[in-house]
Amino acid sequence: MKKGLSKEAIAARAAREVQDGMYVNLGFGIPSLVAEYLAGRDVVLHSENGLIGMGPLAKQGEEDPDVINATKQLVTIAPGGAIVSQSDSFMIIRGGHLDMTFLGAFQVSENGDLANWKVPGEDNIPGVGGAMDLAVGAKAVVVAMTHADKDGSPKIVKECSYPLTGRRCVSLIVTDLAVIRVTGQGLVLEEAAPGFTAEEIQKVTEPKLIVSPGLKEIAV
Repeated sequence: MKKGLSKEAIAARAAREVQDGMYVNLGFGIPSLVAEYLAGRDVVLHSENGLIGMGPLAKQGEEDPDVINATKQLVTIAPGGAIVSQSDSFMIIRGGHLDMTFLGAFQVSENGDLANWKVPGEDNIPGVGGAMDLAVGAKAVVVAMTHADKDGSPKIVKECSYPLTGRRCVSLIVTDLAVIRVTGQGLVLEEAAPGFTAEEIQKVTEPKLIVSPGLKEIAV
């Protein structure tokens, strides 16, 4: 069976959406890896637990147990960065000060609905958390995830069956198989993972994809 991009490669491709001067939030899971591909960039990274000016993962011997990201990984603080209260952190989100957020997902619908906090039937997650605020507070929402569940079920669906985090909020989806843009006309397949055709990607995508005339291979 052919393999798509690694989690690191998904994060690297997602990171290319970031422009210098942006304030960017990194969410749980694959999105937290995006920081590793922004070294030397003029970007301020935000973590909802209270980091402004977050750096990459801490190297061995440089860890500070009080400095973690949303995934509870030990990270660094960039020069000029700060630790703030969670209430201040959420004021940044709710005040519309984030240019972009990267979030994981269980499902994304064809019109950009996001479901990323609870699987029906599982009660070990207490609530939706900060993803709800990020989904509506950031100017752009980029989802970084695997294209299908472990059982092979599509995660890009016509309509989400999981509880929603936000409606019509996702602008771009980056997976191990594709880069897909959410538009008013539908989902546009813009890039395909090396070795994968548009037809193969369509087979594991529930909604009909619009294949971009400029479809290209994801650079890795």
